[in-house]
Amino acid sequence: QVQLVESGGGLVQAGDSLRVSCAASGRTFTNYRMAWFRQAPGTEREFVALISRTGAGTAYADSVKGRFTVSRDNAKNTMYLQMNSLSPEDTAVYYCAASPRVSAFMRRDDYDYWGQGTQVTVSS
Repeated sequence: QVQLVESGGGLVQAGDSLRVSCAASGRTFTNYRMAWFRQAPGTEREFVALISRTGAGTAYADSVKGRFTVSRDNAKNTMYLQMNSLSPEDTAVYYCAASPRVSAFMRRDDYDYWGQGTQVTVSS
């Protein structure tokens, strides 16, 4: 199995940018499709972005399209989420997830492995 550790969260102001990272260990990183989810207090965990094994394919939730960019560095076993033009509505715990299946898409159940999350708070 693969172990995932997120980092880079913090407190920022509306309009700021932030990059969060997800470091993977254990199994071959390129065997996994990777994704970001987020969960705000009192809400369900929701899909944010995904990236294919090679990094050539990405997909985004409508709420972040054009503001967030997902990427991965397979040499460093790390995935990133660059978040621009942040708003208070982006405040949440951000989780990275991994799936060995190429069919994994936007559902939580598509992913087998999860990190512990990193808090992102955007003040107005």
